[in-house]
Amino acid sequence: MANRKKRPAKFNFKPFSNQQRRLIHWWRPGLVSAENNYVVADGSIRSGKTISMIIGFLTWSQEMFSGESFILAGKTMGSLKKNVIRPMLQMLEAWGWAYEYIRSGTDARLEIGTNTYYLYGANTEAAQDALQGLTAAGAYLDEAALFPKSFVDQAVARCSVDGWKFWMNCNPAGPHHFICEEYLKTDEMKRKKVYHLHFVMDDNLSISAKRKEEYKNSWPHGSVFYKRFILGKWVAADGLIYQQFADNTSEYLITGEWLKENEIAYAVIGVDFGGTKSAHSFTLTGFTKGFRQVVVLDEYYCKKRINPKQLQDSFIDFVRRAQTKFKVYEAYCDSAEQTLISGLETACAEARVCIDLQNAIKGPINDRIAFYNSLIAQRRWKVMDHCTHVIAAFEEAVYDDKKKNIDVRLDDGLMNIDSLDSTEYSTESVQEDILYISA
Repeated sequence: MANRKKRPAKFNFKPFSNQQRRLIHWWRPGLVSAENNYVVADGSIRSGKTISMIIGFLTWSQEMFSGESFILAGKTMGSLKKNVIRPMLQMLEAWGWAYEYIRSGTDARLEIGTNTYYLYGANTEAAQDALQGLTAAGAYLDEAALFPKSFVDQAVARCSVDGWKFWMNCNPAGPHHFICEEYLKTDEMKRKKVYHLHFVMDDNLSISAKRKEEYKNSWPHGSVFYKRFILGKWVAADGLIYQQFADNTSEYLITGEWLKENEIAYAVIGVDFGGTKSAHSFTLTGFTKGFRQVVVLDEYYCKKRINPKQLQDSFIDFVRRAQTKFKVYEAYCDSAEQTLISGLETACAEARVCIDLQNAIKGPINDRIAFYNSLIAQRRWKVMDHCTHVIAAFEEAVYDDKKKNIDVRLDDGLMNIDSLDSTEYSTESVQEDILYISA
């Protein structure tokens, strides 16, 4: 059933830049741009491409069609609802357009006028299966560079109503990404009829100069993330992953004296379990008030073979040591090892050690890499100087130069991936909340 008890706030429209107006109106009959079947809006973060695409897509679909179906897709259903559906509902309220929002189930959808907009998450190869059998007049793909190619191909195949248009926005990835190769190369653009609009932060008139500068300082200048997220370029990732940290390691290391002057609000443990060639690794990460600083406080690293009882004893000792100094309530563990997690839970209960063991989120590794590069650039990540394995892992982490077409962290059995994983698990639950918070 549609939930209409709580109406969203009305959208507060701000002045649009010329580039935003192009994206809003490119489809209008009579314009040269309207001869295209696709629009791809790429470029920097916070450049205003999403809001203008929502407005354009809504007005196009409502003015040009009646009684048709459309595809609305995001990287996940959660990101789609946050990035697209929420502002879309606010716009509908501001315009006074009648709508029904069916939030969940296999047919999550928006019904606006006589048109139906079906909602999809596209984070796995299997996601394309949900599109089978649908006949659509158009599609909106938010953050399309994060989609599996199979989903994009299937969504294109579903658009078979005369007058269809395909809308995609994204931040750039590598130069050999399929979006770049198949939609933005000159020959492909002509063949497929693609209208390409490149956005920079100055195309968003609602962001102050101060805030733009803060975003620009969110990643190391010259890094792959700065080139992609700020300059909006399709560039390859290569070399050291955390170049700024590796070049200036001493600037990020702290001692106990630092902790006397900076109070840790609470801390979280990340746990990565070892295998035949990998190590067991625990990382204790603390957060100061308002997430101003993220601090690696302690670590455990063991690459030799140990039995489950030894692992449990080591974990209990680690938790007790952490809880004598800090407020520590949660541990995020590698979800691939449910038997080991159950063993830790039982051992902690028997030892009367109170800690909530949860499965690590284990989102895309490149999202975690972007998060830590952002913290490093803002000088908001610190490491206690005795955490030598974490320090070395971040100094030495590199991209796999044998896989230049995709961003892959080298994992050759020699690199210390385990300390990277456990450290990332300890912060992953809050990384979305603090990525763009300024210190």
